[in-house]
Amino acid sequence: MFKYVTKRQWILLLTAVVIIIASYYLLPVSVPLIVALITALFLNPAVRWMQLRFRFKRKVAVIIVFLLFLLMISIIGTYAVTKMVTQVVHFTDNAPYYVKQINQVVNDWETSMDRYAEDLPDELVAEVTSGIQNNVRKLTETITNNLTIDKIAIAFAKIPEYIVSLLVYLIALFLFMLEIPRLKSNAYAHMTEETSEKVKFMNARLSYVVFGFLKAQFLVSIIIFIVSLLGLLIITPEVAVVMSLIIWMIDFIPIIGSIVILGPWSVYMFLTGDFVTGTQLAILALVLLAIRRTVEPKVMGRHIGLSPLATLIAMFLGLQLMGLMGFILGPLLLIAFNSAKEAGIIKWNFKI
Repeated sequence: MFKYVTKRQWILLLTAVVIIIASYYLLPVSVPLIVALITALFLNPAVRWMQLRFRFKRKVAVIIVFLLFLLMISIIGTYAVTKMVTQVVHFTDNAPYYVKQINQVVNDWETSMDRYAEDLPDELVAEVTSGIQNNVRKLTETITNNLTIDKIAIAFAKIPEYIVSLLVYLIALFLFMLEIPRLKSNAYAHMTEETSEKVKFMNARLSYVVFGFLKAQFLVSIIIFIVSLLGLLIITPEVAVVMSLIIWMIDFIPIIGSIVILGPWSVYMFLTGDFVTGTQLAILALVLLAIRRTVEPKVMGRHIGLSPLATLIAMFLGLQLMGLMGFILGPLLLIAFNSAKEAGIIKWNFKI
């Protein structure tokens, strides 16, 4: 079988193996650089538009787009971080009160259970009561141990690390935006004309699908943000903006969705005895879930043309093999594979 494999195919195969092995070790520590490259590719159409529309040189267009992008994330980031820090500190200060509320609700439940469970076996009642008490004790210990000023101070002590990563990201973003044309020309210079045409087609297709995927997620998340903001302005107006931003950021991640935030929040309100707010949050969570499940397939199908089942499998396998990074890389590798097949780089025609 191996005698039919040419020398060029062996070189391509070994190169692919080396790249996969190197990526496995380098990707986890290269997140700021990877995100910077993706952002640069995302902003590149805006740079090209400014070059064509206003006849700017690329360096001038890059500087303008980069500054506008920096201004936008600075405004959003400053507002979001300020509000989130305020709410976290407020929640930490009131953590003992929340724990007391939970314990009071549990005591009320036990009193009601003793009254309604008179005809039930004593062993069953004791088992249920013991289970509730153990779970509440664990929850109380978790809240009191983790939500303290010392724990928050330790978390904030890591801010310098995040600042370094942010600076690396911004510098790399600016340099990538400048160097994208040269990087492309250098890559094509090492290919034959036939391979170059195939790679250009694959690159165009991959760019269309990847940015279609991101655009689709963004459009769906914007709808989720607007609906969650309107709902939370009615339910809890004092934290509506902050929680809507958190829900928007979490909902941008495929599969996870806003239920991760609204579900526990609704359960907590039920535990504290605020059944009205808990019910309203549960209804809002169901509405957002229905919107995502209704709108997402249409938007995704129109922008990337990937099967939902294939996307789910790629995400799951990537998550199991490479963790959170694989959750994102799985669909991207699937898109790259399909693009390579369409370009004729990978031959996948066989019958059994």
